[in-house]
Amino acid sequence: MDGEQLQAKVVELEAKVDKLATDRDAYRELYLKTLEQCRKLELGLRGQQAERLPPNEQQLTLQLLSTLLGKSDDDNKESEEQPKQRVREHERKRPTGRKKLPEDLPRIEIELLPREVERQGLDAFARIGVEERELIERRPASMVVVVIKRPKFVRKTQQGRPGAKILIAPPLPMPIEGGVAGPGLLADTIARRWADHLPLHRLEGIYAREAVEIARSTMCSWHEQLCALCKCLVVSMRAHALETSPYLCVDATGVLVQAKHKCRRAHFWVLVAPGTHVIYGYSKKHDSAAVDKLLAGYKGYLVADAHAVYDHLFASGDVVEVGCWAHVRRYYFKALESDPERARVALGLIGELFRIEREVAGSPRKKRLAARNKQSRPVVDKFFTWCDEQVDQVLDETPIAKAIGYARNQREALERFLEDGMLPIHNNTSELSLRREVVGRKNWLFLGSDAAAEVNTTFVSLIASCQMHGIEPWAYLRDLFCLIPNWPAHRVLELAPAFWNDTLQKEETQRLLAADVLRQVTLVEPGSHPDQG
Repeated sequence: MDGEQLQAKVVELEAKVDKLATDRDAYRELYLKTLEQCRKLELGLRGQQAERLPPNEQQLTLQLLSTLLGKSDDDNKESEEQPKQRVREHERKRPTGRKKLPEDLPRIEIELLPREVERQGLDAFARIGVEERELIERRPASMVVVVIKRPKFVRKTQQGRPGAKILIAPPLPMPIEGGVAGPGLLADTIARRWADHLPLHRLEGIYAREAVEIARSTMCSWHEQLCALCKCLVVSMRAHALETSPYLCVDATGVLVQAKHKCRRAHFWVLVAPGTHVIYGYSKKHDSAAVDKLLAGYKGYLVADAHAVYDHLFASGDVVEVGCWAHVRRYYFKALESDPERARVALGLIGELFRIEREVAGSPRKKRLAARNKQSRPVVDKFFTWCDEQVDQVLDETPIAKAIGYARNQREALERFLEDGMLPIHNNTSELSLRREVVGRKNWLFLGSDAAAEVNTTFVSLIASCQMHGIEPWAYLRDLFCLIPNWPAHRVLELAPAFWNDTLQKEETQRLLAADVLRQVTLVEPGSHPDQG
């Protein structure tokens, strides 16, 4: 080996050593940052959970974004104003004064007279004005015992004769035959349990303070019987969603189920048909079989995360995958501490997509598609071009490498929203709906059984759908329990929250509800009789 070859070999080895030293320093920096995060977790000092850039980093990100997109100075000035607007959008509005009390609440007037007026009487004084103020008070929740009497009659001409015909009114139709609870109380236990996330032992204590002892086992029995009554409605809602919705949003989360020695892990699923239904499901495993059970027979767009359990649905082309840009954004936020420069570039581009979506939110379908083609498509192309440029420059297994890899692998699904103006850019709809089960899980900790999971998903589906349509859940459940026992099975979908307001306007519905004397009891003020005004 001559001198030149030896010198080249030395240079090559020195370059490798420099690269190894650079990689070592990068990994050491990641190691130290991980230690710091663990220390903060131990102290309970985690930072903000919202995936939003700090205000002091937004200006730098906008400058990088302007360079990448080739914006002019005028565009830059406009962009400089927009982050300030976005920050203000997320600021909590402070109350500007005392809110006016609702007009539909019962009102009690109390008149306070001066002592001198009380002593000498009103005849000695002239009223020249009055000062008024309103305050709000709370009465204890009212339980009432309804005594149902059914007198027996016999014709006077037949009285005392053998075989005389005895006349008696038929028993009231009840949600639970032979039960001791009326529809209002049943609705209250369900709303408190799954809308307010109160465990049964807390409900037991609340009712005990109202002088009514209701065992949690009794409430469980009520809910199981009501689930059997209402299950057909949720099944009908799911079938309607699969048949009519142009796209569905789906997500899942884990839940513990009580077992003999140790709680086992199962899963809740949520299926959102935007603007129509929110439907929950349950499965023992998070696998393809659970997905097939939830989405059996569906054809159309499916907005979901990139989990492998959905992959078999997309093979035939009947179900078309729509990616979630919020998931992509989450990966880059995780990389923000270890590789802030690259992460800020990606977050700036993704933030631009979300800004465009906010501007066209509520617009007609064609207008949204036109805006996406004109404004969003260049940003998407630039984002993936940047990802392709960076993929060979980042260290394997680092947060930024995982973020870039995830985005590149999901490119086709992530670009799907550019094809149709109705498709969403993210899957936040189902994630926010699933949060209902997550909040409840923090209170009741685990499910008692698989049968309890079915009860849970049945009533959470109805309550979440009520929230989607702005319907008060207790009143809805009360009226539902009054109607559904005798409602025609082939028309059960009319009782879904999506069609509830229309159903209430029908003369048939009004007649049935007006004839239910137990419902009338829940409409009157405490102390008054249902036959009074």
